[in-house]
Amino acid sequence: MIRVHPFATSDSSTPRRPGASISATTGAIDPGSLGPLGALLTLLKRKAYRFVTPTPATHARILAREPGRIAADLRDVFGWSLPFAQDVIGEDLLRLLREADMVEDLPTGLARARLRVSSLGEDLFLHSAYPTDTADSVFFGPDSYRFADLIGAELSARPVRPGACIFDIGTGAGVGASVASSLSPGASIFMTDVNARALHFASINLAVAGRHALAVHLDGLRDIAVPVDLGLINPPYLMDADVRAYRDGGGQLGAEVALSLVGQCLDRLSPDGRIILYTGSAIVAGVDGLRNSLERLARANRCRLRYRELDPDVFGEELEGEAYRAVERIALVAASLERV
Repeated sequence: MIRVHPFATSDSSTPRRPGASISATTGAIDPGSLGPLGALLTLLKRKAYRFVTPTPATHARILAREPGRIAADLRDVFGWSLPFAQDVIGEDLLRLLREADMVEDLPTGLARARLRVSSLGEDLFLHSAYPTDTADSVFFGPDSYRFADLIGAELSARPVRPGACIFDIGTGAGVGASVASSLSPGASIFMTDVNARALHFASINLAVAGRHALAVHLDGLRDIAVPVDLGLINPPYLMDADVRAYRDGGGQLGAEVALSLVGQCLDRLSPDGRIILYTGSAIVAGVDGLRNSLERLARANRCRLRYRELDPDVFGEELEGEAYRAVERIALVAASLERV
């Protein structure tokens, strides 16, 4: 069943039948109607809070510099996930965390937030606290910034038409939907995710930013019958031993999820539709298997593929694992597929 998430940034919360048409509204949502997390994000925005989230490896290195460090300010609490005393964040923020059940009381008498807040431009995004080791962790990190830049460049060069249906597939914290909404007036924006917590956070993130999208609790595009004018895909692309949904790209050296989502999107792509994909590719003996697979999909679906490397070597520490024994590097790539 297609289930519209109860925190969707739309006036509809009715479950949808498989294959049913769905549409987004453009009415603004009051962040206060989204409960304590909406109020928390709004309050942090008023306080001019900013934090750029690094990779988990960088985060660990920063914390290792001063073991046992206690938060001194809001960035320490909501960015570095450090334990804090009440006077550091104040009664209002602590109350909102408690109302949302997003604070952990520690035996030391201190507390720790169960979420982080990161900034992208003028917008703030709720996501999971460090370390992100639970199955329903909500991702936000350096890939989010690069994905946002890619969407911005693509839509600035070729905007979508008013009324277009844009799908941010596997939305996570909602970055793709947020950027697309800001650059596509008159478009209907949908964000799908199998992770209900991700949809909850994403819906709040967009509402506080004044953006508009419909959140649909769904694995990929399964049961969606609406033609896709623009598909946005930023899938997990690593091989993760713990099989965390936000991180594990599955088989084919981590490319399985990306290829599955591209395939689902191609099956529903409108005559003038396109797909923007940001992901990683494991390179073996100089061969980019992801690129080869995308080229085959493009030919089979009569699409034009544009493909380029954004960074030739990321997550080098992953190569120490047995799963990456044959891999010489992991490249970040950008791809677009469009009907010809």
